[in-house]
Amino acid sequence: MYPLETGFAWRRLLGPVIGSLVTGFLIYRFFPDARGSGIPQTKVALSVHGGRITLRSVLGKFWVSSGALASGVALGREGPSVMVGSGIASVIGRSLGLKRDKVEALVPVGAAAALAAAFNTPIAAVLFALEEVLGNLHARLLGSVVLSSATAWMILHLVLGDEPLFSVPEYELVHASELGFYLILGVLGGLVSAGFVKVLLWIRRRFLDMPQRTRWFQPVAGGLTVGVLGFFVPEVLGVGYGRVNDALNGNMAVQAMILLVVLKFVATATCYGSGNAGGIFGPSLFIGAMLGGSVGSVANFLLPEYTGTPGAYALVGMGTAFAGIIRVPLTSVIMIFELTRDYSIIVPLMVSNLVSFFISYRLQRKPIYEALAHQDGIHLPTPETQQPQGRLRVRKAMRVPRDVIDVNMTPAEALERVEDSRWDEWPVVDERGLVGMITLGEL
Repeated sequence: MYPLETGFAWRRLLGPVIGSLVTGFLIYRFFPDARGSGIPQTKVALSVHGGRITLRSVLGKFWVSSGALASGVALGREGPSVMVGSGIASVIGRSLGLKRDKVEALVPVGAAAALAAAFNTPIAAVLFALEEVLGNLHARLLGSVVLSSATAWMILHLVLGDEPLFSVPEYELVHASELGFYLILGVLGGLVSAGFVKVLLWIRRRFLDMPQRTRWFQPVAGGLTVGVLGFFVPEVLGVGYGRVNDALNGNMAVQAMILLVVLKFVATATCYGSGNAGGIFGPSLFIGAMLGGSVGSVANFLLPEYTGTPGAYALVGMGTAFAGIIRVPLTSVIMIFELTRDYSIIVPLMVSNLVSFFISYRLQRKPIYEALAHQDGIHLPTPETQQPQGRLRVRKAMRVPRDVIDVNMTPAEALERVEDSRWDEWPVVDERGLVGMITLGEL
């Protein structure tokens, strides 16, 4: 739909506009849960709806996200994959007649399977399912999550072979003083990550405040933005993993990488904020790779004898942005390690990720998925707010009233009904249910 090297340039402009218009209508009319990345919806399903994700939502997310990403919208595929994987697990569990708690347990299992296949990183998929989706690294589901991740990874290799997501050369830490540049990269990564989250949330808030009738064509704002940018700089279109590969292998000029950091920042924030279907995993890796490659190019120019290649910094930058934006520092370290399968990158990666995470946390307290849920009026439980014995639900805390007052009773009849009651107020009901509450003084 949007050829980068061949064909007419106008297709790069019209592709995202038409794609966002069509998928925006489908989201508004048929698949409201397909909006955004799908990870907030997955967490809501797990915490609020007993792990229930309908087959309609799964199919809608699959096709709407596919259409949006194919048209060139500057979002990623990994977030939608997590919702689709979790949804498949939920549908299977409910079709087998499993109890609510068992269906809930299958949601992170499906999420881990999807992410293991999307990134070709089975260990990082396990950590993400526990760290972000479930919010508990010590969950008893560890065995099930590991099994699903390993199974998905094996199927991936049977179908597509043992090709990594990125082609990464070997790296090495040239000199200990080089850690100073990785520290600088962590600072810049934290600032960019916090800025990205704030801008995305601000844009999304503006669109949510618009009249409901405009929802179906709001995504066109994101499609038009990325289309105009892509008309002049085609690398902005889509996920952009091809350009990430170029940065990792040192095949991009520093000016181009700096430009792409800015353009991808704007394009992704607008596409997501306006309501397109797609995730922010891929764009965060793209922004991080370009930022890291830029820092690495400068470092290599200043101290060529003491610094590694720009590609090494691009790789660390991917983890840095991922840790700062998604707020899963442990997952980001393991994911980059699995992508490279090279232990020598671990130390600079940990240093840079930790600094980025700390700065991003100080500047933007709420993690992005929690903030997105808050914008929708949903406050999910966090490790800090949960009870020591686990989540306390209303149905466990409430007591069914022994005395109720029918709406057709006179005050005298109501007083006679409740004269031996231990309570000071009672529910008033009709044939449809609760009408309100009334106190003894009011009676």
